[in-house]
Amino acid sequence: MAPPHSPRRGSMQYWPRKRARKILPSPNWKAIKSDSPKLKGFICYKAGMASAFVKDETPDSMTKGKKIIVPVTIIECPTMKIFSVRFYKNGKVAKDVLAEKLDKELKGKVRFPKAPKKEDLSGDYDDVRVICYSVVKKTGIKKTPDLSEIALGGSYDDKMKFIKGNLDKEISFSDIFEKGNMVDTRGLTIGKGFQGPVKRFGITLKFHKSEKGQRRPGALGSFHPGRTPFTTPMAGQLGMFTRVTYNSKVIQLGKAEGKFNGIKNFGDIKTDYAVLTGSIQGPSKRQLLITTALRETKKTKKKNYEVIELR
Repeated sequence: MAPPHSPRRGSMQYWPRKRARKILPSPNWKAIKSDSPKLKGFICYKAGMASAFVKDETPDSMTKGKKIIVPVTIIECPTMKIFSVRFYKNGKVAKDVLAEKLDKELKGKVRFPKAPKKEDLSGDYDDVRVICYSVVKKTGIKKTPDLSEIALGGSYDDKMKFIKGNLDKEISFSDIFEKGNMVDTRGLTIGKGFQGPVKRFGITLKFHKSEKGQRRPGALGSFHPGRTPFTTPMAGQLGMFTRVTYNSKVIQLGKAEGKFNGIKNFGDIKTDYAVLTGSIQGPSKRQLLITTALRETKKTKKKNYEVIELR
């Protein structure tokens, strides 16, 4: 008989297991490399999943030239505007410059002066980023926009050129990403509330005649030290965790124009849309931050699908 083998339950990579402090996460923008002088991310909203009837044009694929069905996620991408420009010096925020024209819906989200001072964008700084907000009032989701700090690619001069050219304009998803790009999706998972250790960590149920319950760990820890270690699978919060879905491919994007109506738990897509391969965390209407891929894989990058129909 082989010796018993029981690896620990629950990854220690994500700890502590509690609700995230905010809906839109703050990525490590320095790790996301991009040479193109444009934004590295975009605020979007999950609409739902579908099955894409596509023609596989992937080289060396077993289904090359055949029509297959691929799971995809549909995302609504309303335009964004720049709320403020944030300058960095020696790794710290040196100055914030508000945009002149701001939507009235922002008053319920942030506090800003009635008459913002006109400040110069020039100066000696190390880096510059922008705080963008989504023009979500054009959709049927809600009216209050979501804000997030987003970095830019390229040199410092390229970043300033992009900011000055788009300071009071609406930035669309197609200005940042193109068909065939690899992207990472950052957001929160579905909240499931207070759950037991079996559902939360996947531990095995005990024998049906066990005392003090089946759906609990057999031992809470060793005799010494005389306390329960934090690594013991215990009941607690499940869901509403910040997670990243790596290397999703944009296989279709553009204007909705009545293409997607009556999506379950979402409704109609009224602005721009994007179709990404695979599933994405979160329920319908969840805010997502789509960024440039952190680490592309050759296998996913070479995939090439020609969309015939979405079902």
